[in-house]
Amino acid sequence: MKTLVWVEHDGNAVKDATLSAVTAASKLGEVHLLVAGQGVGGVAEAAARIAGVGKVHVADDAAYAHQLAENVAPLVKQLMDGHDAFVAPATTSGKAIAPRVAALLDVMQISDILSVEGEDTFTRPIYAGNAIATVQTSDAKKVITVRGTAFDKAAAEGGSGSVEAVATTGEAGLSTFEGQEIAELTRPELTSAKIIVSGGRALGSAEKFTEVIEPLADKLGAGVGASRAAVDAGYVPNDYQVGQTGKIVAPEVYVAVGISGAIQHLAGMKDSKTIIAINKDEDAPIFQVADIGLVGDLFKIVPELTEKL
Repeated sequence: MKTLVWVEHDGNAVKDATLSAVTAASKLGEVHLLVAGQGVGGVAEAAARIAGVGKVHVADDAAYAHQLAENVAPLVKQLMDGHDAFVAPATTSGKAIAPRVAALLDVMQISDILSVEGEDTFTRPIYAGNAIATVQTSDAKKVITVRGTAFDKAAAEGGSGSVEAVATTGEAGLSTFEGQEIAELTRPELTSAKIIVSGGRALGSAEKFTEVIEPLADKLGAGVGASRAAVDAGYVPNDYQVGQTGKIVAPEVYVAVGISGAIQHLAGMKDSKTIIAINKDEDAPIFQVADIGLVGDLFKIVPELTEKL
């Protein structure tokens, strides 16, 4: 069985989400990668060094410069003539490309898998992660997105895959790239951070969020996250959001400050190795998943904790 994996990259380097997708794909059989972009020779070479990769297909074309899903999907469909499954990380771009590929192939997509039970059988979360469904597909071609936190990352070095240029499908004419605003991060990116400090609506304002959360994150060398309520209230940008409709994370340590623990938030962080919760409500749902819980006023506890670190 041959599996084609979408390589998530920024034009210069392969992103960690790809490594988890490679691990998932390796459970299905032979792993091939697809690198699409403009001037991506270096990315293709890095992808070929990923452990377990047999071949890297490179589509170097201006049409893929911004990896628009409308342009990438026909390319993937073309390559699926020689592959049995398409696997993409369940990231923003992966979740934009995979459904379009599934539609072009006229198959059902299997989303956000947690494990591979067989060539046609997988597990995936339902009801915000409160139940795990085992799903089986009868489709000849499979389109799958992978929850990165559920799979170990493949080694980024040690592989010796071959690199092969493929025919491009060019502009689909369905969308155009107008521009982008890229947030400059001085802290670790949420999906790769080993420690995350997240704040909730209880912080009360953007100023308090900055005053309380950021000094603790700086001391710990942590990424900064937030609940949806904090994002909706305008305390922080939406790239900070952790949860079912935000980013799915599984750091070594997750510190939840003033977060009650709504089911949608828990779905995004409950796989963290150690969860520390700080909340004045001792009945808050967050304490049901926390390894360490501190009941009290976050405006006193957090600055004191920061000072002692």
